[in-house]
Amino acid sequence: MNNRRLAGIWLDTEKAFVVKNHDSQEVSEFFISKPIKAEIQHGNSSENAGNNAERTNRNKYFKEIEHLLTNSQEVYITGPGVTQEELKHYLNDTAQFRDLKITLGVSQQMPEEQILETVKKHFNG
Repeated sequence: MNNRRLAGIWLDTEKAFVVKNHDSQEVSEFFISKPIKAEIQHGNSSENAGNNAERTNRNKYFKEIEHLLTNSQEVYITGPGVTQEELKHYLNDTAQFRDLKITLGVSQQMPEEQILETVKKHFNG
């Protein structure tokens, strides 16, 4: 069995599903972690305040995802739009993940079971 600690993420601007084959130490079968929901900002007094709130919320969202990637050796990020590219840049700018191998993909909305299968297939599991 492959002993690499792998993780896959499907995300959009509102939620993320993280699929991993490890906990802090043990490598096992792939499983889906609890979904992460992004905080969406509504109704700001100015465009500047809105942009700042959006940036703060995005960083908080990425930080929650980052927490689930601890000890991963390779990550596959997929989803619609450009959020996966933003997450890759965020991780590359984080010292802990600077050397992490990250592969990007593009996919539409899909059920959790399909996310799990997509990640397994990506890593030839």
